[in-house]
Amino acid sequence: MLGIKKRPNIFLGLFHSFLYFPSVSNVFTPVCTTEFIAFAQANDQFEALNAKLLGLSIDSNPSHLAWVNQIRLLTGVQIPFPVIADRMAEVANLYGMIAPDVNKQETVRNVFFIDPNQIIRAILVYPLTNGRNISEILRLLTALQTTDKCGVVTPANWMPGNSVMVPPPGTYSQSLERLNETGTSELNCIDWFWCYKNEPC
Repeated sequence: MLGIKKRPNIFLGLFHSFLYFPSVSNVFTPVCTTEFIAFAQANDQFEALNAKLLGLSIDSNPSHLAWVNQIRLLTGVQIPFPVIADRMAEVANLYGMIAPDVNKQETVRNVFFIDPNQIIRAILVYPLTNGRNISEILRLLTALQTTDKCGVVTPANWMPGNSVMVPPPGTYSQSLERLNETGTSELNCIDWFWCYKNEPC
């Protein structure tokens, strides 16, 4: 569920920016391994967007240590972000990561975007069989931050640098004002409710 979610105490004081929170089903599985390598390789991009990565699985801490070390030995990639060992599934259940119709003992692949106000802004859920697309996760993070900073919305397939959209008017008088703005240098409107803007802010 989007919105405010009480974080377990392990989160408190850790984050001052967007938190990107990926979970994996189990360590020492091929898809999860490729995902964590991809996250590690993109860590600088997340940090440049003032976002922190935090991983989670329901395996034990020794399993995590062995897995992270094996990744380093096999690929040379260091995992630069913490990974929660959620053995009792406290966090997994709190965030709804268990899909009992799929597997009662493994989490599905979840992505949570948690903003500085501890509000879950977006959730992506992937099946156990398919890995996540890091470029799309970075794109969505940038879109959320652009919305917060500039008060705009982003259309389908939006990429950083593309035109954004302005929210539709909320009242009749605002819709008339919007019609008067159509064709100005600020807005490019298809109709009163459907307007693009070249510069986000």
